[in-house]
Amino acid sequence: MESQKPYTSTFSFEFFPPKTEEAAVKLRKTFKQLALLKPRFCSVTYGAGGSTRDRTLSTVQEIHGTGVEAAPHLSCIGSTREEISAILHGYMAKGIRRIVALRGDMPSGMREPGELRYANELVAYIREATGSHFYIEVAAYPEFHPQAPSARADLLNFKRKIEAGADGAITQYFYNPDAYFRFVETCEQMDLQLPIVPGIMPITNYTQLARFSDACGAEIPRWIRKRLEGYADDAQSLRAFGIDVTTALCRRLLEGGAPGLHFYTMNQAEAASAIWHNLGLSR
Repeated sequence: MESQKPYTSTFSFEFFPPKTEEAAVKLRKTFKQLALLKPRFCSVTYGAGGSTRDRTLSTVQEIHGTGVEAAPHLSCIGSTREEISAILHGYMAKGIRRIVALRGDMPSGMREPGELRYANELVAYIREATGSHFYIEVAAYPEFHPQAPSARADLLNFKRKIEAGADGAITQYFYNPDAYFRFVETCEQMDLQLPIVPGIMPITNYTQLARFSDACGAEIPRWIRKRLEGYADDAQSLRAFGIDVTTALCRRLLEGGAPGLHFYTMNQAEAASAIWHNLGLSR
């Protein structure tokens, strides 16, 4: 079954906070290009243990100040309830209404996970501390979280996040649409009725993509790997192939009923813009 209950389509972009002023200038240029496409919102990532907290906040404020809705990531690992409460109320004071709630990765050298160990605990705490102020999105893994002991355990973890008060989900990126459709179908069978937006990673750099995929458990189908390997140093051909593959994936997802697309931009505008225009997306 390749369908999902109708929701308003949500097209969005993800950025990571810049580490240098040069990177900040580059991100501003990227954001300016992508803002012309009128995304529903733009999310900003949050480093392990809150390591990029201040940079995440400043990037969120800058995006929010342009009139585009900003959605900060918030991870709970290594943080106290008091620290998270301060962050949440800071965002409330700035008028932020959407948040991406994640467990996060344990920072190097840290032994204790903090007061909130799992994403469902974070979601429950956000609801406890702020009521219905935030639209909360959580992570979903159509190909299953690499640390999950089993597919069923991963689905039950996802269910706990939804029951804790999440409003929607954004998936890890993938290149096998059947994995997404089966995941959605299984969620519907578990009576989890919420928009599950596919995360999309445009293919522009094979070495980088392979490294990310090995770390997060996202499968690159063998035929795609072989084609990418075959381009070797032909960056232009690799990029053209990657955009074609990702466009076809997005088209099938939307035709199959996906409620939108969330692009992992890597702070680059060109590939996401090309896919967006290939699909004829508009608001």
